[in-house]
Amino acid sequence: MAVSVAENLMVYEKPKEGDQEIKVEDYAYLVKRIAHHMMARMPSCVQIEDLIQAGMLGLLEAAQKYDASKGASFETYSGIRIRGAIVDEMRRGDWAPRSVHRNSRRVAEAIATVEARHGRDARDHEIAEEMDLSLDEYYAMARDSASTRLFSYEETYENDESRFDEYEPSDGLRGPSEQVHRNALYTDLVAAIGKLPERERLVLSLYYEQEMNLKEIGLVLGVSESRVSQIHSQAALRLKSRMQDWQSYE
Repeated sequence: MAVSVAENLMVYEKPKEGDQEIKVEDYAYLVKRIAHHMMARMPSCVQIEDLIQAGMLGLLEAAQKYDASKGASFETYSGIRIRGAIVDEMRRGDWAPRSVHRNSRRVAEAIATVEARHGRDARDHEIAEEMDLSLDEYYAMARDSASTRLFSYEETYENDESRFDEYEPSDGLRGPSEQVHRNALYTDLVAAIGKLPERERLVLSLYYEQEMNLKEIGLVLGVSESRVSQIHSQAALRLKSRMQDWQSYE
């Protein structure tokens, strides 16, 4: 299995070692890798070129602000900046239309209804039936609905902010109450993830912790890339349904 996965991984050319001067073009591969990884949670109307363009701006900013004396490598620091730039651009544009936000709430409510009725995890076809949709229609709706903001828990799950804070001194805006709020959100999120069906937990782990893209995860699980996308979307919507109390804090 390991050989098969390695042979099919997307290839990104890395910069050569030993050059002290940071050349932005040498790290374009990093923008491409992160953009392809983040496409999984973007609406279908977003093109990969949109993410790459936003990511390049983050890379340029990283090159200007990087301080090697802080201890982290430029690749680590720039990766955080690239992700942040892509998220910021998507938020500014609010790429998901209002209908997607409405559908996101509908799906979350349907999941909650089915799970309350049966006392177990809702199955895909049950959610589709609850919404009076075909399975294909449900998967299409779930794909876009899972791409909405989801009250920022995706960033909570993914980012190691302690690394970012090495470079960002406190500006007085992040007080103790905000940190308590974030810690509580993280605790509830971890608990909710732990209660997901096994395959959904595995997909989230491979995607967020191992930073594998959908194609790579599909090779590990022996399923298609589109099926991985469906599982990822289902997991995100299930989490949203189970953490609705946090939505007022978006």
